[in-house]
Amino acid sequence: MYRLNRHITATVVSSRKHLIHRLRLCTTAKLSIESESNDVRKTTISTEEKGSIYKSVLPASDSFIKRHIGPGREEQEAMLRELGLKSIDELIDLTVPSNIRVNHQLNLQEPYDERKLSLRIQKIAEENSIFRSYIGMGYADCVVPKCIRRGLFENAGWITQYTPYQPEISQGRLESLLNYQTVVTDLTGLPMANSSLLDEGTAAAEAMSMCFRHFIRDKHKHKFLVDEKCHPQTIAVVKTRASPVNAKVIVCPHEDFDFSGGDVAGVLFQYPDTNGAVCDIEPLIQRIHENGALAVCATDLLALTLLKPPGEFGADICIGNSQRFGVPLGYGGPHAAFFSTREDMARLIPGRMIGVSKDAENNPALRLALQTREQHIRRAKATSNICTAQALLANMSAMYAVYHGPKGLKEIATRVHNAALILAEGYCLAFLLYSNINKNVTYTYES
Repeated sequence: MYRLNRHITATVVSSRKHLIHRLRLCTTAKLSIESESNDVRKTTISTEEKGSIYKSVLPASDSFIKRHIGPGREEQEAMLRELGLKSIDELIDLTVPSNIRVNHQLNLQEPYDERKLSLRIQKIAEENSIFRSYIGMGYADCVVPKCIRRGLFENAGWITQYTPYQPEISQGRLESLLNYQTVVTDLTGLPMANSSLLDEGTAAAEAMSMCFRHFIRDKHKHKFLVDEKCHPQTIAVVKTRASPVNAKVIVCPHEDFDFSGGDVAGVLFQYPDTNGAVCDIEPLIQRIHENGALAVCATDLLALTLLKPPGEFGADICIGNSQRFGVPLGYGGPHAAFFSTREDMARLIPGRMIGVSKDAENNPALRLALQTREQHIRRAKATSNICTAQALLANMSAMYAVYHGPKGLKEIATRVHNAALILAEGYCLAFLLYSNINKNVTYTYES
């Protein structure tokens, strides 16, 4: 034991001397001692050498590379021996063509460990100035209940389930998504709904594709009409998705829609529109159906707690954004979209649909009843290749609806509506007051 302690003490003393020596190299930048000859001479140490010395003296305690790249040095050497190679560089020479490789060192800064990266991100975030958003266009801030924020949004058991390929193992998650579908069908007035899509813009593009699939035997129908009072980001996505499939998107006021050619597959309109106006959409839907097209209504779930559902007007497809049901703004996303349609069009609906079934013991069980576009199921026959769902955010919206209930949701919607009326009235009074002060200026105001 005494000899062991002497050995440890000698090792510690030697290590301490070596450490002090290396630190002096950095601080003085002049003194260098060669271990073999013990010659003392003056030298200059570059910044890179200082950095290398510091890293050897104070190595990172939590390296991202060590934590996330599995094979260590021993495993790498074993794999190289199995391949009959001497180094990873030799492996790269044999596998990666030289004409696509970079032959110089990348100008990258020193990597951060997890703690330093968190501190840096926090410092950057502190430079943000948080203001109230008045942009609108389908997005409005909301209060996220603490139980949903802590129980779902910050819970790794929920946030890791993005597009699970074996969802039946989690009946609780499927039950929550079934609640989401139920909320959507109740509020939109259409019997079939999927378990969410990527966002409202892509949901509108999926609705356009669905209209063309519905008329797949009628090659003459290649136009899709869009009311100019839809959200601008939705219009932009629809235009982008139409280009590769040679579909013609026409954006104009709904009063100017032209059905004379009989070549319109579907029509997209917003209810309430992007300016918040609520119009009677029944005459428009009747006109769409009379001309042999499908009516696609982009809408808002919170507004539908007070308004007549589009399905009762005769809409064929309803899409929208469920952000206002308990999901933070998040600087613009992500937010789960909803998608509902008629029962006879269920096989055309994009995404996944949760259904109620029975297990081997005849007990109630939930499963994926439809996966009409999952790449792992249909692959080349998939109807779309974008994100299947926003399961976490859809579950948050479902729990938000359960948390407040139908009565609570109506109270929130009524408060929002009344606040809008108060703002409008205040604007009118301020406008009239300003007009009286500036009588020589002429204004035009439409109520």
